[in-house]
This record gives sequence, structure tokens and C-alpha cells, in this order.
Amino acid sequence: MSKNKRKRAKKPQSAKAGTAQSGRVQNSGQRSGAAPNRKPLSNALRYFFGVGDAGFVLMSNIETFYFMTFLTDLAGFGSAVAGVINSVFTTIDACLSWLYGGIINGTKAKKWGRYRSWLILVPWVVPFLYAFMFLRVSDNEILSAIVIIVAAVASHVVWNFSYVANATLVSVVGKTPEDKAVLSSSRATWNNIGGLLFSYLGLPFATLLAGVIGEKNQFAAAAFCLGWLMVVGYYAHFKMTEGYEEIEPATAKKGTDKTKITIREMFASLFKNPQLMILMLADLAKWCVKFVTAAAAIYYFRDAAGDAGLMTIYTLLISLGAIVGAFCMRYLAKSLSSRTTMILSYVGMAVFLFLIYVFYQNPYVVIFLMTVAQFFYGIAFASSPALYADTIVYSTWKTGKDASGWIMGLQNLPLKIGVFLRGVILSACLVAVGWESGIVLEGTARQGMTIAFALVPAILCAVGAVLLIGGFKITKEKVEQYQAEIDARA
Repeated sequence: MSKNKRKRAKKPQSAKAGTAQSGRVQNSGQRSGAAPNRKPLSNALRYFFGVGDAGFVLMSNIETFYFMTFLTDLAGFGSAVAGVINSVFTTIDACLSWLYGGIINGTKAKKWGRYRSWLILVPWVVPFLYAFMFLRVSDNEILSAIVIIVAAVASHVVWNFSYVANATLVSVVGKTPEDKAVLSSSRATWNNIGGLLFSYLGLPFATLLAGVIGEKNQFAAAAFCLGWLMVVGYYAHFKMTEGYEEIEPATAKKGTDKTKITIREMFASLFKNPQLMILMLADLAKWCVKFVTAAAAIYYFRDAAGDAGLMTIYTLLISLGAIVGAFCMRYLAKSLSSRTTMILSYVGMAVFLFLIYVFYQNPYVVIFLMTVAQFFYGIAFASSPALYADTIVYSTWKTGKDASGWIMGLQNLPLKIGVFLRGVILSACLVAVGWESGIVLEGTARQGMTIAFALVPAILCAVGAVLLIGGFKITKEKVEQYQAEIDARA
């Protein structure tokens, strides 16, 4: 190689190094530690990465909306037993939520890559396990309860490996902040589309199946069928991302895979990364907006506005708002950066949720304001994975180890805490305003019904915005600098 050629090979090393090694690094078999190939995102990834998440939402919403109904109305368990079944499995699920990414990063990479492999190795098991969550297998109540709990825990363990691996691909496939924003936006858009489809098609589909296999088995059949939509969707992600992930050769020497990390290195990537801990705290506000407002909506429209029928148009409009917000995020992030976009979305949610508390008397105004708030929620939902991906770059730059699966898996922790806080916040607010079933509230008591529905989420969003402004210092420019230095080490 001539001197001029050597100079040209060295020059891009600090910025986008992969091109210098294109002759000896292939997409399907890159050397561990080699600078990643800067393959541009395909149109399929730009607009269809997330179809697997739509399938996942369609599947998991059977549990979200109808699991307790199945336990009490179809399986015939008493409310106390049903509560125990639900509490046991959700507690176990929450306790395990932070482990999946660590296991993916801590074990030997599989044939199709450390992360992509999980999209096809285990999802096909889920429909079979998941269906047993909605089956009473015996007249023996204890045996039936045990089978349901085991099926619930097992199905969630299996699907969480695929879920975390899928989320991690935002960081693995997206090589620039703009790419990560596009992938996050597409994934969030399809996630919200799945939620919208389920709100109108979920129960009719289960009812249709009831006419074929019986009412008691309708949710088991729906869980099984919708589970296959998740399997097919994740397979589509597997095909879309082909050639984007480095694959560790079978002949690689032990210790050369920088994506395999120890438990000590996992915790180092967390505790030496204050940006990540601040992001997780701020992320909790987003999940509270999702779960608390969803749970409190019926109490506002039925008991404060006195018109439960408005829930139909309300559900449609806020879903559309979230979809539009998630899609728009990619353009906002390109102009402003993912960090700034996330901060603005939190400020937007805080303002419009607080306005609901002020203009509580008119339910149509409330619907409009919540639609705008959900537009900002869609932006926040799409922005947060991109910011988690940025913390991966920071962690890799600081520690020299790529903990992508572990860090992206930590998104599950604020999510599970948000589910827990949903019940705590709603129950406390109902007690505070003296709520009673069947009574339409008047005067200031009506405004009290918007405390959980709007005021508390608004306060949490304001706190989240302050945390991000004051504590999350990873900017777009810093991410590009960190990535250039990481590439230069390869």
C-alpha cells in the first residue's frame, strides 16, 4: 500500500471508521471489535421497524384488559383468589424485569448475532405458554391457579428476552443519533398503532372465537392467535436487520467479544453512568402518564362528566394523537436532537395536563387537551429509546464494554414501577376526593377527579423535564464525539 493510500485509510478512523476496513469486514461475519459497517438504514427499517411491536401490543393487551375478567367471570375464581394470582405473577415478573438484558449480554452470542438471534429462537414458544394463562385446566382451584401462574411467568420470561433484544436493535442498528431517532420513532408509531387496533378489534375478535370454541376459552384462543402476530412481526424485524449487527465468529478467541460482559461490568455500566440513572427516573413520568391517565379516564367521564359514552371518541382521539406524535419525533429529533425533543415533550405534557385540571368542567375541552398531551406523550415514547441508546455510547466510551442489551433492558424497570404506581396514585386520589361508586360528582369534587387523571401526571412530567435539563448532559454532539473515539480504538 502506498503512503497516500495509507493516509486515506487512517483519516476517517476518528469519524466513521468502518469504510477503511470494508475489504476484510463483511456484514455477515465481522471481526469482534472491528469498526462497524456504516450501512444506511433501509426504507423497510425507516417505516416498518416496529411491526413486531404492534403484534406484541395486540398480544399483550389480552392480558392487560381481560386477564382479571377471565379469572373472575370465566374461570370462576373468587375476587380474592384472582387478586392473589395476579399479584403473585406480576410481582415475580417485576422482580425479573431487569435481568433479561444482563443475561443476553452475559452469555455466548448465538449464530445470528447477540441480539437478532433472540428474535427467532424463542418467540414461537410464547403462543403456547401464553394461552395457558387463560385456561382453567381442572376443577381443583389450587391446581388451576398454579398452572395459570406458571404459564404467566413462563410466557413473560420467554417474551421478555425477545422484547429486550428487539429494543436493543435501536442502538445496534442505528449508528448515528439520527438513525436511532428514526428507528425509535418507527417503533413507537407501530406500538401505538397496535394499541389503537386492539381497542377496536380485540374484544370483537375474542367474541368471534367464542362462537367457535366456547366462551370460556375465547381469551386463550385470542392469546394464541395474536401471539403468532408477534412471532411473525419479530421475524420481519429479524429479516430487516440482516447485515446490521456484528457477528462473533465461531473461531474467535475467548475474551475478544466486547459485547459479552460480566455482572461486575454490568453494574459498572449503570453506577458509572449517572446519565442513565437520571434518564430512568425521568422515564418514570412518561409511564405514569400512560398508565395513570388510562386507569383514571373512566372515573372522570363517568363520575365527573356524567357521560361514560364519551370514552369511545376519547380513546380514538388520544390514540391518534400518540401515533402522530411518535411519527413526528424523527423530524423533531433531526432538527433539535433527541434530548431536546424529549425535554420539550415533557414540558408539553406538563402544560396540557395542567390545563385539564383548570378546564375540567367541559369534557370536550378535556378531550382536546388530552389529545394534545398524548401527542407529546407519543413524542416522549419515541424519544426515550434513542436516549437510552445514547447512554450506551457513553458507557461504551467510558468503560470499553458494549452493554447494549443490559442498558436497553433497564427500560423495563421504570415501566414496571409505573404499573405499580398506577394503582397507588389512583387509589389515593379517589380516597382524597371522597369518591363513591355510582355517584356523579358536582362542584369542586368534579375537579378532584382530575387530580389523578391530569394534575399528578403533570407534576411528574414537570419534575422529569427538570431532571433531564439539569442532569442529562449527553448531547448529540457528545454522542458523535464518543462514537468517533470508540471507532478509533477498534
